[in-house]
Amino acid sequence: MLNQATTTLAFDTRGRALLDITRRVRDWTQAQGFSEGLLTLFIRHTSASLLIQENADPEVQRDLERFFARLVPDGDTLFRHTDEGPDDMPAHVRAALTATQLSVPLLQGRLALGTWQGIYLWEHRLRTHRREVALHLLGR
Repeated sequence: MLNQATTTLAFDTRGRALLDITRRVRDWTQAQGFSEGLLTLFIRHTSASLLIQENADPEVQRDLERFFARLVPDGDTLFRHTDEGPDDMPAHVRAALTATQLSVPLLQGRLALGTWQGIYLWEHRLRTHRREVALHLLGR
């Protein structure tokens, strides 16, 4: 028989950056007492995203930001949706190019992340925001 558990975690971002949320996600998942299953994470916003990325070398995060700054620059005159400033539409494009949902297997009571993998919330806006990530764990 499969069981399920759900929650929503809130995170305060510091503006455009990757925020490592692995520990809080892991702590909640382990507290559910499941040994096997699948954890789904979903961010409830259109200008932030989720990703699994290297957690050892912070230069990886800086390189990702530099790449996206080149790919989707703030203030690009292509965009008409600028209601909240020059980073408004670029933040939506960045979220569309990344992920708003992740799935991570749970094996022997632990998230099946690789040695150098962490779960990140990627804030695409320049100013701080409170972001919500819904978690759904299905398993036994």
